[in-house]
Amino acid sequence: MFTQTLQIRMLTLLSLLSIPMAFFAQSITTPRAASPAASMTQTVGISTITVDYSRPSVNEREIWGRLVRYGWNVQGFGAGNEAPWRSGANENSVLTLSHDAIVEGKKVPAGSYGLFFVINEDNTGEVILSKNHRSWGSYWYDPAEDVMRADISIREHTFTERLTYDVTNISRTSGELVLNWEKKQFPVKIEFDVDAIVAANAAEELKGPTGFSWQGFNSAAAYLLQNNHNLEQALAWSETAVAQNNSFSTLRVKAGILTAMGKEAEGSKIMDEAIVDATEAEMNAYGYQLINAGNTKRAIEIMQMNTKRHPKSANAWDSLGEAYVMAKEKDKAVKSFKKSLSLNPAPNVKANSERYLKQLEG
Repeated sequence: MFTQTLQIRMLTLLSLLSIPMAFFAQSITTPRAASPAASMTQTVGISTITVDYSRPSVNEREIWGRLVRYGWNVQGFGAGNEAPWRSGANENSVLTLSHDAIVEGKKVPAGSYGLFFVINEDNTGEVILSKNHRSWGSYWYDPAEDVMRADISIREHTFTERLTYDVTNISRTSGELVLNWEKKQFPVKIEFDVDAIVAANAAEELKGPTGFSWQGFNSAAAYLLQNNHNLEQALAWSETAVAQNNSFSTLRVKAGILTAMGKEAEGSKIMDEAIVDATEAEMNAYGYQLINAGNTKRAIEIMQMNTKRHPKSANAWDSLGEAYVMAKEKDKAVKSFKKSLSLNPAPNVKANSERYLKQLEG
């Protein structure tokens, strides 16, 4: 028994000795105290801009022209090419775009890219996106892997101790990616074709659970109508919604699309059909939609119709008063607001009518 046990132990020891020593040389993961890792993500439309990077600190050092040298520089290690600044510390700073974008006026496909900058002494500079986003720093930078380069103007900025990425000046279709460090800011404008992206995404979503109900098709058609984008597709989706649910909600969208396509007579006919069965709330919402579209005359007609159908609705009279205000028909507006107040309105409706009366009657 002793001999057998000894043999087992010897075999175990031999098997351990056969494992490469590198197996035992693995280090544990520890914090990066000097330049901690960070990630920034910003949504523009339904697209995302993400930067993964490391954050060095100023730490009382001279940054520009010394720690980060001006222009392009050959480093003493790696590929030996003139290289830009890695725009952070440690590995590549990586810019990931969820959809195709326009970066500083140049088309860039969706994907992940090594993000590099060049700074010159006069605050001119460049932004570079490289297909290589897996390297360490810019030691292995190769200009043949560039996806785009663009000139940028570097700005003076409030002092930032740790290098930070952010997205500012966000609009419906664009944002400005900025790197802030020490007293400088590197700006890069990124734009998305938001309406085309939303439409393409909607087409995919409508193949799944979203497409099992009329609401999905109606909301997709309404978005395209609101943004006057691909009205032919909007009409197709709208007709699918109407086929599944012939109601004011779906017919209003279809009528709006036809009108936007220049088929006013068809749109008006469908809208007349839709109004027959519209609820008070639907009529009210449609009236405000007409006001926002600048069609105050038609809005007054719809809101008058709503007060005739619902003569005891304080909210219907209040809304009619607002339509008269937009039409600059003061006397009719005053009469409508007073009628609303006589019907024991809800607090918010009461406050609105009183506010308008105060303005109108001085």
